[in-house]
Amino acid sequence: MQGLGVGIAENSRAVPDLVHESPSSDYGCVIWARSSILSLMDVFALTRKLIDIESTTGMEAAVGVALAGELTQLGYNVERMPVEGDRVNIWATHAGHPQPALALSTHMDTVPPFIPSSETADRIYGRGSCDAKGIIVAQIAAAEKLKAEGIHVGLLFLVGEERDSQGAQTANQQPRGVKYLINGEPTENRLALASKGTLRVELTARGRMAHSAYPELGESAIEKLLDALHEIRKLKLPENSKAGPCTLNIGQIEGGRAPNVIPDLAVAQLLFRLVGPAEELRRQITQAAGDKAEAHFKLEIPYMELGTVPGIETMVAKFTTDIPALTRWGKPLLIGPGSIHVAHTDAEYIEKKQLLDAIDLYAKIAHGLLA
Repeated sequence: MQGLGVGIAENSRAVPDLVHESPSSDYGCVIWARSSILSLMDVFALTRKLIDIESTTGMEAAVGVALAGELTQLGYNVERMPVEGDRVNIWATHAGHPQPALALSTHMDTVPPFIPSSETADRIYGRGSCDAKGIIVAQIAAAEKLKAEGIHVGLLFLVGEERDSQGAQTANQQPRGVKYLINGEPTENRLALASKGTLRVELTARGRMAHSAYPELGESAIEKLLDALHEIRKLKLPENSKAGPCTLNIGQIEGGRAPNVIPDLAVAQLLFRLVGPAEELRRQITQAAGDKAEAHFKLEIPYMELGTVPGIETMVAKFTTDIPALTRWGKPLLIGPGSIHVAHTDAEYIEKKQLLDAIDLYAKIAHGLLA
């Protein structure tokens, strides 16, 4: 696909001046022409184009280049915000409007593995289709729709969200006076009342090697780790009336040398989804591990309560986003097309109708915030 500016020009010749119903009535959408935004084909084609650029965390350079090119053709002033090596955030504003009151933001990186795009009548598949390359396209289209109405918003696309929010942390050191930030994640076009936080814990048990025929001469680190995990799993985790319960996932366990060797080291990676402050939970984890294992707290991202807009359906995001790392980018809201239930799976997809609905929804929220 060529740049979006070309797509708009071509559609201007093919479609009359005013708004018309889409020929694909299943989507209940419209095609805007000449003085308006992107066509149905533009939105879907650009989504697939971005999906087909591999951008697993740490490898976002190529998708950043592609986005900068698309936005430049649309007439944006595009700033490449260096993060690490050739990885950059993209900050785009309309000419003559360098300090917008509202920014639309999401991330360019994906989890592995790379999965190329494919398409059916109702869905677009591929890695990043809903998390979050389809959202990128919806936000660009919404910004264009708002621009046609005389409303100018910024676009902030970030690297590193799937790992450590490195791009968001970099952007937070360079705030642009934005009053409101609409962050895009797959919420099925519902506003998130809150998003759970993250507490990542590395649990390490140490033992003493010995021949497995003489276990009394050794000390099994794996058995100690299992005992510590048993105690941690018995903890009564906190609950929140708005966000629900804190949850635990034991995501990885490693240890041992060989079946005939008493293991001297074992490590487990734990992830708690927070619904409030973590201080008491940290204390309980350390106490439960006791002398069996050492608890090392590797990462904490706080639980967040978020802004809403009247008239839009709400939900609670049980996942973590870039929002906690963007504290200097205005009051946050969280919403986007797609389902988190298929994100990070080998069958990730986005419903075309939700993708198109999100364009109007982002514009509607912008009107409400900036009125």
